[in-house]
Amino acid sequence: MTMGRHYFIVAGKRATLMSLALLVACSADDAENKPDVQKVEVGYVSLTSQSVPQLEELRGRVVAYATAEVRPQVDGIVRSIDFTEGREVKQGDTLYEIDPRKFQAAYASAEAALKKAEAASQGYQATYDRNKTLARTNAVSAQTLDDAQSNLLQAQASEEAARADLDAAKIDLDNATIKAPIGGMIGTSSVSVGALVTENQTDALVTIRQIRPIHVDLVDTSANMLRVRSEIDAGQLGRERDGPATTTLTLENGKAYDEQGEVSFADMVVSEETGTFTVRATFPNERRILVPGMFVTAKVHFGNLTNAFLVPQRALTRSDDGTATVYLVSDDGKAKKRSVTTNGTSGNDWIVTDGLKNGDKLIVDGFQKLEDGKAVTAVVAEIDENGVVKQSLTSGSTADTKSADQKEAGQ
Repeated sequence: MTMGRHYFIVAGKRATLMSLALLVACSADDAENKPDVQKVEVGYVSLTSQSVPQLEELRGRVVAYATAEVRPQVDGIVRSIDFTEGREVKQGDTLYEIDPRKFQAAYASAEAALKKAEAASQGYQATYDRNKTLARTNAVSAQTLDDAQSNLLQAQASEEAARADLDAAKIDLDNATIKAPIGGMIGTSSVSVGALVTENQTDALVTIRQIRPIHVDLVDTSANMLRVRSEIDAGQLGRERDGPATTTLTLENGKAYDEQGEVSFADMVVSEETGTFTVRATFPNERRILVPGMFVTAKVHFGNLTNAFLVPQRALTRSDDGTATVYLVSDDGKAKKRSVTTNGTSGNDWIVTDGLKNGDKLIVDGFQKLEDGKAVTAVVAEIDENGVVKQSLTSGSTADTKSADQKEAGQ
């Protein structure tokens, strides 16, 4: 019995070994018959360099083109207010009337004083002319002639002083009518009819802001300024035309502003606290949509990056040290990892300025089991303007997948 039991055990082991050997052989045959089972199917797009607009997104605030704080130039009682608050006024429009009676009296008095001085001058002029004629025949002494000339000069000086007093009185009389120094939108009056105002008082009577055209003050970093200058010096950043950089705006409600502006000024002083400087853009603002104090987001077009590549955001990743990398399909059918240099974004794409060349096959889908040197089966894919892949992969990759940024935004 013991020998029989050992026989069956040995026989059973032999059978098991034979079965395992058979399974291994079958697996080997299957592997030979399916040589592509280890390959990863990926979708790719062919890259072509292009001219990409260099747009810098900056935050800013709307500022009036010109601001005038209206203050009285004479003392008096406000007799009338001749404008509607919150409306547009033109340069030279009457805003306030100050009681003019005392200024009219002062003007009349100055006018009379001038006439008196003119009469005195005429009298002294006649005396001088007569003595000058008599002096030729020695009928009067030289002293008499000198006295006549001195009196004439004093009378002429008094006449000029009286004329200046009349001009001053006229200015005060004119200033009793307060007019708009500039055109624009007028604010709220700080005084009412009957109020006493004083010359050059601290508080303004009203403020006028010119908003057609209007300024937008944007904040940019000195580092970005240096980067743009280096791109221009290197010939990477070209302009379609000469002239100032153009600007577009996005309003606080997320809607695009329909007018285009131009950069009109850049402050040459960088803030020591923030490392930023001010870029000023000017907009026509014909419909008066932009209002001083409003926050906006601007895209400034500094020029075009030449020979740049647009890489879908889903196709680019960054390592822990911030290095940007993409996967390409090599000539021998393998995934090749490559480091690239980016320069901002354009829509749903990264702008790549270095590391790629025309004709490169950029992998945009099928990253689940992808690694450097992995054999791949490449299938042509399409990506729409929203970053959605339009190629379904047979290996189970997700089709019509949005970019990672869109997923995070919940779009």
